Amino acid sequence: MNLRESGFVYTDTSRGATMTQEAIPVDTQTGTQTSRAVMGMRDLIVTGVMVPGERFTEVLLAERLGMSRTPIRAAIQQLREEGLLEPLASGGFTVRGFLPREIAEAIEIRGAIESLAARLLAERGVEEAVLRHLDGVLDGIDPVLEAPVFGQAQIMRYSAVNAEFHAGLVAATGSALIQQEAQRANARPFASASALVQLNENSEQARRHLIVAQDQHRAVLEAIRGREGARVEALLREHARLSHRNLMRALRLHMPLDGLPGASLIRRYG
Repeated sequence: MNLRESGFVYTDTSRGATMTQEAIPVDTQTGTQTSRAVMGMRDLIVTGVMVPGERFTEVLLAERLGMSRTPIRAAIQQLREEGLLEPLASGGFTVRGFLPREIAEAIEIRGAIESLAARLLAERGVEEAVLRHLDGVLDGIDPVLEAPVFGQAQIMRYSAVNAEFHAGLVAATGSALIQQEAQRANARPFASASALVQLNENSEQARRHLIVAQDQHRAVLEAIRGREGARVEALLREHARLSHRNLMRALRLHMPLDGLPGASLIRRYG
């Protein structure tokens, strides 16, 4: 599974595609190369090629990605700022592991930003056409949840449409700052709305979990239409916590995490 399927992404609904740093317009060749380096390193992390505790250097990564050291150096700095990498006393750097409480904090931050966005929509008002569009996005989830057989294909489809809905809520504010902060929050490992969707014991348990999430989606739009700022803020905070509860349940039951992109980053114990 690659980066775009991992939850380490942010969805741009205006283009109907996932967006990472690689997709952000840049004005210089150096910027383009840095974006490619960030994308390549993220893929190595998500697929488990780069794992916590292993030492890496600029030279090694430049050779592996077939790039010069300049964009690799800039990519390392960006990923350090995001908390994915940390320096080693002996030189070089390693991938950082994450405790469940750290993942919970990242999810909480993402939920807080989305909650703010939804509360502003409720308090300031939003055009009905925007809400109808979001209704239509959610309409795309219903057939997935009602499919006779619910498996990996349905989970991946849900993940894509779910990400579109969450990004659409933020975009509806028209605030460049809120969208920027949401993108930053979604870039953190396991923090995005769809990052932990597939963490369930079996497909039917996943379906039940996602039916609850979809009901919350509908309630969010209902609260925005009703100009209920406090209600929608509380709804989205609770909605975000579903992801954390899903992770904690998987850890408590000692479920295998092999199918979860970036699973090697999760430290079960401190």
